Order: sequence, then structure tokens, then C-alpha cells
Amino acid sequence: MADILQFPRRRTPEPLWREALGRSLRAAREQQGGRLVDVAERAGISPQYLSEIERGRKEPSSEMIAAVTGALGIELADLLAEISVGVRQHTRPAGPVLMAA
Repeated sequence: MADILQFPRRRTPEPLWREALGRSLRAAREQQGGRLVDVAERAGISPQYLSEIERGRKEPSSEMIAAVTGALGIELADLLAEISVGVRQHTRPAGPVLMAA
């Protein structure tokens, strides 16, 4: 008979990288009072593409991320730190999950 192993249960599924990135970029833009079209223009991308990034629908290249952070005037390290905090808050264990071995 199999032993029962207990694994930590997560409150919610881990967020996807593109969703966490999008939330942080949108929060930075809104905190600055920036309009999507203006930030997109400064980044050299279409407003539609920036919207899709912010909604977590697209997984942008590192060059696109650099363009958007540059347009927002934020440091990549600060963005990554914010995303890390957000991901950690979503992945804290809530209790054991029983799994058959």
C-alpha cells in the first residue's frame, strides 16, 4: 500500500511570468498618471501591443521589456523586485495537500 505524503498547499496557482510583469508595468504607468498611448509611443510599440503586455496576453522579449521600462523611466531591477514580491505573496503555503506515493 502506498504511503501518504503531505505537500504544502498553495492558496492560488502561481501567477504566470507574463501576468506578473503586466500587472507591474500597468501599476507603474498608472502611478505616474501616464496614458497607454503615450508610453507605447515612447517605447516604440503599438498601444495595442502594450495593452496586451499589461493584460498578460503577450510574453514580450527582453528588448521590449527594456523599451517599456525606459519609456516609464523605471529601472529593470526595481521592476523585477516588485514582481518577485508579488509572486511570493501568491505562493505562500496555505496548508498540507495529501498525495499518494
